[in-house]
Amino acid sequence: MKQGTAALDRIEYILNHPLDVADPSNPIPFVNIRGKVEFRDITFRYEENIALNTINTNVKPGQIVALVGPSGAGKTTFANLILRFFDPIEGKLLIDGIDVRNINQYDLRRNIAYVPQNPILFNDSVRNNIFIGRTDASSLSIEEAAEQAYAHEFIKDLPEGYETPLGEKGSRLSGGQIQRIAIARALIRNAPILILDEATSALDAESEKAVQKALYNLVQNKTVFIIAHRFSTIQLATRILVFDKGRIIADGDHSQLLNDCDLYRRLHNKQDE
Repeated sequence: MKQGTAALDRIEYILNHPLDVADPSNPIPFVNIRGKVEFRDITFRYEENIALNTINTNVKPGQIVALVGPSGAGKTTFANLILRFFDPIEGKLLIDGIDVRNINQYDLRRNIAYVPQNPILFNDSVRNNIFIGRTDASSLSIEEAAEQAYAHEFIKDLPEGYETPLGEKGSRLSGGQIQRIAIARALIRNAPILILDEATSALDAESEKAVQKALYNLVQNKTVFIIAHRFSTIQLATRILVFDKGRIIADGDHSQLLNDCDLYRRLHNKQDE
C-alpha cells in the first residue's frame, strides 16, 4: 500500500505540473513535412547561464548534421529546442518555414524520431517495446524494422522470440542490443526529422559496429542531427557544426574542419590518442 501511494503521488505530481511550453490557441497544420530546419538569432539560457548565444543556421531537408564540441557547449540544448522541450529566450526556430511555437506539440513530435544515449525499455515484450515507436504498426512492419536495425537475429534467439519480456529497463539485453531496439523504434516511426543523442558512446567495439550498420539504415532520406561524442559516429554526417560556449564557431565537412578549426582538430586528435 505504501509503495502504491508513493507511486500515485509521483504520477499526480507529473500530471498536475504546470506546462512550461504551451500549445498555440490556433495551431498551424503540420503535414507533409520536408524537414527544413532554421535557427534565426536564437538565444537560450538556463537561469543566468547562457547555453546558446545568437545561433543562426539553416539545415536543408535530407542533410545529416553532426553537432560536435566539448561538454556544455550547447549541443544538447540545440537538439532539445527542435523537440520543443522549451522555447528560446530570443529568436525563432522554423521547420519548413513554420515557427514551432505555432505548431501543436503532438503534431511536431510525431514528425521527429529520437534515439537517446540511454534508451528506456519497458518490462514488456520485444514486440511491444518496438511498437511504442508507432502504435498503428503491424507485426510484419515491426519485424521489418527489427531486421533493418540488425536486431532480428538476436530477437529470434530469445526464449520467446518477439514475445520475450525484456525486464526492467531491458535488463535481459546487452547495451548494443538495447540500442538496436531503440533504432527499430525510430525506424518504424519513419519520421522526416531524426535526432541521435550519441547512440554508440557507451558500447564496446563489436556492439558499436552493429549499431553503426543499423544507424546507416535509419538516417536514409531524413534530416538528421547527431550529437556526437565519438568521432566514429560523424562518418554518417555530410555536415558538421562545431559548438563552443554556446556558439557555432565552425561549419563544414570533416576535412575542412581538420584544416581550419583548431577546436575540432584538438577534439579529433584527443580521441586518436
